[in-house]
Amino acid sequence: MHERTDRPAGATPGTTAGTTSGTTAGTTPGATTGTETGPGIGPGAGTHRVPILIVGGSLVGLSMSVFLGRLGVRHTLVERHAGTSIHPRGRGNNVRTMELFRVAGTEPDIRRAAATLADNHGILQTPTLVGDAGEWLFKQIDAGGGLARFSPSSWCLCSQNDLEPELLTHATDLGGDLRFGTELLSFEPDADGVTAIVKSRETGEHTTIRADYLVAADGPRSPVREQLGIGQSGPGDLFHNISVTFRSRRLADVVGDRRFIVCYLTSEDADGALLPVDNRENWVFHAPWHPEQGETVEDFTDDRVAAHIRRAVGDPDLDIEITGKAPWHAAQRVARSYRSGRVLLAGDSAHEMSPTGAFGSNTGIQDAHNLAWKLAAVLEGWAGEGLLDTYDAERRPVAEATSARAAARSVEHSHPGFAPPPMMGGGGAPEGKPGPGGPGGPQRGILNVALGYRYPQGAVVGADPATPVVPENLDLTGAPGSRAPHLWLHRPDGGDAARVSTLDLYEDSLVLLSDASQPTGWHEAATRLATDLRVPLKSYRLGAGPDADLTPADAEGTDWARSHGITRGGTVLIRPDGFVAWRSPGPAPHPESMLRQVIRTILSLP
Repeated sequence: MHERTDRPAGATPGTTAGTTSGTTAGTTPGATTGTETGPGIGPGAGTHRVPILIVGGSLVGLSMSVFLGRLGVRHTLVERHAGTSIHPRGRGNNVRTMELFRVAGTEPDIRRAAATLADNHGILQTPTLVGDAGEWLFKQIDAGGGLARFSPSSWCLCSQNDLEPELLTHATDLGGDLRFGTELLSFEPDADGVTAIVKSRETGEHTTIRADYLVAADGPRSPVREQLGIGQSGPGDLFHNISVTFRSRRLADVVGDRRFIVCYLTSEDADGALLPVDNRENWVFHAPWHPEQGETVEDFTDDRVAAHIRRAVGDPDLDIEITGKAPWHAAQRVARSYRSGRVLLAGDSAHEMSPTGAFGSNTGIQDAHNLAWKLAAVLEGWAGEGLLDTYDAERRPVAEATSARAAARSVEHSHPGFAPPPMMGGGGAPEGKPGPGGPGGPQRGILNVALGYRYPQGAVVGADPATPVVPENLDLTGAPGSRAPHLWLHRPDGGDAARVSTLDLYEDSLVLLSDASQPTGWHEAATRLATDLRVPLKSYRLGAGPDADLTPADAEGTDWARSHGITRGGTVLIRPDGFVAWRSPGPAPHPESMLRQVIRTILSLP
């Protein structure tokens, strides 16, 4: 689904066009900094120099700003709209996305913003909401609470209009230079960076920005991607809908205690998807739209839409006040490359997916997280330029696999307006039965897509290149290229945040885990190499005993090494994004030389 269509302003950023960040998080080696005056373009214009220019300020661009801010990387974001989204859409934030927001410190605020729909869990499919017809595709996304074994987080139903202001606040607090109401007019990449010209839509002032890298999060019709000449693969357009916001006080009585995330209404003469905004009087309805049959947006008058909703719900007397309408297009496309020199694509500019399952926005946010640490590493000089090539190698296959799964789920859910070709089928297991994606049959195989995807190639050593990007079964046992296992740990000193997840350890450095009871030399090797290679590398010794930095927090004393697929004489190297970079199943005769070679390979160092 598109990240954004033309829209009025929502939350208005605290920083305005033409201002630079009030907080500078250090100067990175080799990065351009400061503002230079010069001939410029337009009145008062100069050249604004910054390491990263982000184009696009929707979910992905704002997430990129937060992640870069957490890593101390100066950046400027330009967004042509005056504020954040006001339309309630893109609401499903999956468990992996919430893990990233947890580490970034934004999760509590996001959950507070999402409190209104905290008790909405299921997906209902029915020909009418009057009476008890229909069936639940699932009632609980995590029935039985099995997800807690795999993650410290959980899914969160936070609509885009509620989520974006939270990201904006955090990005600004982290020193981000966020320029809403500012559009990109042109950009010229060269071997050393990108020169862009942007325009304030309020004042008309032009500013030249010189950046080391440009990240394009500028939506599915990405002007940046188009200028670069990057093509796309995939089936293309899947279906079209008109998204309608409306008020109805009586609809809550019709819905009753059915707290769904979405209800697919399957009446033959009035199908659609109904989504609650507040479970009381504000709702969203997705009506099928067929421009290929000559229908226009203007054909969807208030009277027509209201009548359609009444027929779909099954109540001819339902009170309806239309408050807004917006067209959107579901498509399945993936850019043929995510990188062109100093320009990188993220989010909808890189991939488009069917909205079913909210895979598109989640995949985009996870793009940003993958890319942020790599940009920081290259700018700070502890990784080679080749590390940025692994962004495409890792994330593009994930988008290709995920977009296909999203389209299949649209078939399963009978999304309004979607008439798939015969070869496009669904998958998953019926409610209450185990699916291929791990625990919780009602998730219908979603966990292996949301949490279990792999990087068979990229900034990893020892991954099996033949491993499917999205495996049939959820396997989070420490294999290189997979998300590192989650375990609860205690800090022996009992200080603040004494109980932490292993995932909380991974953000701004490589992390080496080894056993506190085994004198294998891994910890000492990591300590020396951090200084020798000038690489941020933290080493934690896990287990019991006086040398332990962290101990398992559960009463059973989980064997952390076994959970990571190694013996207690082995070690695991985790990347800043929480993915396993490499592991040694047991001790090595020369741990320092082995670890040195692994780090150099992962970080593209000579």
